[in-house]
Formats: sequence, C-alpha cells, structure tokens
Amino acid sequence: MPFIETRTGTSLFYRDWSTGRPVVFCSAWGMDSTEARGVMADLVAHGFRAIAVDRRGHGRSDDPGLGYDYDTLADDLADVLDHLDVHEAMLVGHSLGGGEVVRYLTRYGTTRVDRIVLVAAALPFLRKTPDNPDGVPAEAAEALRDSWRHDLDTWLTDNADPYIGAGLPGCEVSQFARDRAVGSILGTSLQAAIECNRAVTDTDFRAELRAITVPTLIVHGDTDASISLELGGRKQADLIPGSELIVYENAPHGLYLTHGPRLTADLLGFLGDSPLRQPMSVPDAVGYAPQRQLPRA
Repeated sequence: MPFIETRTGTSLFYRDWSTGRPVVFCSAWGMDSTEARGVMADLVAHGFRAIAVDRRGHGRSDDPGLGYDYDTLADDLADVLDHLDVHEAMLVGHSLGGGEVVRYLTRYGTTRVDRIVLVAAALPFLRKTPDNPDGVPAEAAEALRDSWRHDLDTWLTDNADPYIGAGLPGCEVSQFARDRAVGSILGTSLQAAIECNRAVTDTDFRAELRAITVPTLIVHGDTDASISLELGGRKQADLIPGSELIVYENAPHGLYLTHGPRLTADLLGFLGDSPLRQPMSVPDAVGYAPQRQLPRA
C-alpha cells in the first residue's frame, strides 16, 4: 500500500495516479484524498500525474493526536513530495488545503513547485481583529469547536445544504455524494477536526500571500457560505502578485461536488502546455466560457 513515514514518525496514505506532469491535491477540512477524485481522474485522462494525500488524522493515515498546525502539515506535505521526488508540480489547495500550499511555499520554496491553485481557500485570515474587522470573532469560533466535541453530527447535517449550494442553479448533487462528503468528515479524527479548524481560524497568511512568486490561480464561488468571496478569494487576489481570480456564479464551497468538470477545465487551462493522452473536451462538454477577473487595483 502507498504509505510513507514522515519525519515525526506519522504514517501517511497517499494516492499517486499515472505519470506525467504532477498535480498535487490538498483537501478541505475534514476531507481525505478521495475529495478530488473526479478531477484527478480527468487530469490523468489528459496525461497528467495526479497525487493526493490523507492528511494526518484523516482517511487511512495515522491519528497521532497532535501536529495539526500549518507548519507540521506543510512538513508532512514536504515529506510526501520528497518521497515521490516530485518536480514542476502544480499544487491545488481547497479550503484548509490552501493554507497547506501557502505554508509549504513559505517553508520550502519553489524547487518542486511550478504553480499553485487556491480553490475556495481559507485565506488570508479568518479571525476578527482590529485590522480584520470582517473576520469571525474568536469566541464564536471557540464555541463552535466546543459544540463539535459532543454533537458534530448535527452541525454537519445542518450545514450540508449550504456546503453544496442546495437550490442554486447548477448545484445539483446526489444524495449519495452528499452523504459521502458528510461521512468523510465523520470518519476524520475528532481531535484533528477541532485542531485543524483552530489552525484555519487563527493563522494569518497575509504576509505570506504577498511573498508568493509562482503563477497563482484563485477559484471562488460567489455564494460560498463557509468562506465568502469578499473575505477569501478577492482578498487573496489583492495580496498575491500577478494572481488570477475566477469567480463561479451561484457556486458554493463544495466545488469538487458541484462544479467538478468546470474546475477540471480551469486547471487544464492554467496548466496549458501538456499534451492530451486521450481526447476529451471538458469545456465543450459543460458548455461555458470562463469568467476571468484580474485582481483589483
């Protein structure tokens, strides 16, 4: 089985599909390496190598009970990329995974990375402070985590509809897919879920975003109920030099479930120059023209 042991002795499960130019997926809070499987399969069909990791405490990886800060998570990602000897990779981070991608660049540079994609990323800073007045009050975030200790199930049930944009045009998700996403989070270590959320709300990435030098694509839905476009994607675009923002209209946080083919098309467009292994025209299949927005001055 594809496992590696990290520098801290934690065993991590990873998926490494096919050969070619590597695209590495870092999943959202509570999700494992199956989250992006549809997009991963599409990229493999286009001649790319698709890699995803079960974060510590998630999926088949060890549950060490600690190490859920971004420094350790970035170190784990570095150990996987070193083990697989990845070069010229595109890193794709969804939600929490966006912070892993950015902290990896901060700690390890761009030797193995060619470009990055931030998908509904939990960036740049979610906690309310005097210089970040639109953020989440620390007391509210802590109260939410306290409630999860005894009733995470109810919270997930109540928030499944906003996550998949239930009722929004183009956001039809089967009950099975919805249940699978909820089940993935319920299967995650509760300690990991709580502490990863703490890292998400309390970590300020503003200075790190300004220091990014690789080409960056930002994808965000305009009805994201988890991280709003204004708090997330637009601020990211303002901070990251030369970045490109694509706004998905009527789109929620769970973009892999609701907009997988469109996301595949945008990733392929950003990758640009690799040949197809099999004929496949995702943009034609879904019939859309990407609405690209440059960072505001």
